[in-house]
Amino acid sequence: MELSVLKIDGNESGKKITLDEAIFGIEPNDHAIYLDVKQYLANQRQGTHKTKDRSEVSYSTKKMGRQKGGGGARHGSIKSNIYVGGGRAFGPKPHLYGFKLNKKLKQLARFSALSYKAQENAIVVVEPFAMEAPRTKEFINILNNIKANGRKTLFVLPENSENIYKSSRNLQNVNVISVDEINTYAIMNSYQLVLMDGVQEILAERRK
Repeated sequence: MELSVLKIDGNESGKKITLDEAIFGIEPNDHAIYLDVKQYLANQRQGTHKTKDRSEVSYSTKKMGRQKGGGGARHGSIKSNIYVGGGRAFGPKPHLYGFKLNKKLKQLARFSALSYKAQENAIVVVEPFAMEAPRTKEFINILNNIKANGRKTLFVLPENSENIYKSSRNLQNVNVISVDEINTYAIMNSYQLVLMDGVQEILAERRK
């Protein structure tokens, strides 16, 4: 797939790049995408939910009534889960939700997500640029010039740029990450992918 590299003013720079077919042109594997996104979201969960069982609630331990002759069921403690304020039976306990996935499967998921974006013609490549200071208005102008300020946009940089990141921080529909942070969820959660020229080369190099 061949794309023209755009300048930040929206005009073509005259340079064209060819996206690696092994990354942007594979047959997408939906199940791999599902597993990788599921793992990503599972890892975001804190897992700190907790309720008190009958050994933890603060109540008297005195037997509520005699064992026999009361005309009803036997009740040994007001801490029982059948009483209001009693301990909860089989309540949630703190635990981790994360699970393991093989590196090759996660790579397949990322490449599948990138291939979907290529099939949808939702990839824009922009020439490298730097910002001297965080300027949200200036960054919005760049997005407007390259026609990437509509729906959710994922902006991928070859390396971290604090000024570009801070310029986008207040924009709800823009997510700026470096190529080291790229993941299946971020790709699938965006409508358009903006790559700074050089990102595609890093991805191709790491595939080997």
